[in-house]
Parts: sequence; structure tokens; C-alpha cells
Amino acid sequence: MRFIGVVCAVWVVAACSAACVGAAPAARCALTPNDSGGPDRGTAPLRAKIGTGHVLSGVVLSPSCVPIVGARVSFWQSNANGVYTKAGRGAVLTNRFGRFRFEGPMPKAYAGRAAHIHIKVEAVGFEPLFTEYEPRGTRRGSVRLVLRPSGV
Repeated sequence: MRFIGVVCAVWVVAACSAACVGAAPAARCALTPNDSGGPDRGTAPLRAKIGTGHVLSGVVLSPSCVPIVGARVSFWQSNANGVYTKAGRGAVLTNRFGRFRFEGPMPKAYAGRAAHIHIKVEAVGFEPLFTEYEPRGTRRGSVRLVLRPSGV
């Protein structure tokens, strides 16, 4: 009889712990501001490398911090003369962890603008995101891109 009482007490405590405490709050990731990112240069070819000098890696996430698999992350940057050409464009797809890596020449400043790389992210069920990344003289950089779901 005592054994049954102990088992019942343990069960009640376990049930109350799960129900009374409540579920952990869902993780939230702040949306990346959508800033038009300059003129859309069209569909960039899938290629993870357009030169050497700077490596940009990152992750694409939903607002609940879930990695977005297969998102298309496109990049374009001007050449050393501040001119945009097809050679300065490339795109990658995110892996199963929402991660990507892109390598290109070190961006150059032009016309009073800081050196920058334009980024466009497209994924099914999410609004396209346009943003920019400024390397600020570093040879490596990392970005966290959080997309807004479509229709929100």
C-alpha cells in the first residue's frame, strides 16, 4: 500500500511539474531589415566563388530561429572601378543547417559609398530579403539573415 502511495505522489509531482511550469518560451529571432539592397541585378548564377580576398559566411533563419534549408542567397558587388558586371555576381543555396559560404574579391568603396556586398535571399514561404554587408576591411565576415514569412 505504501509503495502505491509513493508511486502516485511521484506521478502527481511529475505531472504538475510539466503542466504547472509551462512550456519554455519559443525562441525568437529579430527580422533582418529589408533595405532594397540596390538595384536587383537579376538571377545570379549558382557559384560559391567569384574571386579571392574575402569570405562571407552566414545562416538564414525563420523568425522562430529555425534554419531555412535551400534558401537561395545571391550576391553582387562592384569591381575595383565601382562598376557592376556579371563577373561580380554569384549565388549559393543554404545547407540543411541554413548555412552558406561565399568567396569573392575584397569589395572596394566607390562614389562616396563604403565597400559593400549586396545580398538577396529567396526562400519558399518567405518574402524576398534585400540587404547589404560591409566588410569594414576584414577578410572574413559572417551574417545572420532572418526572413519574414509571406503574407505576414
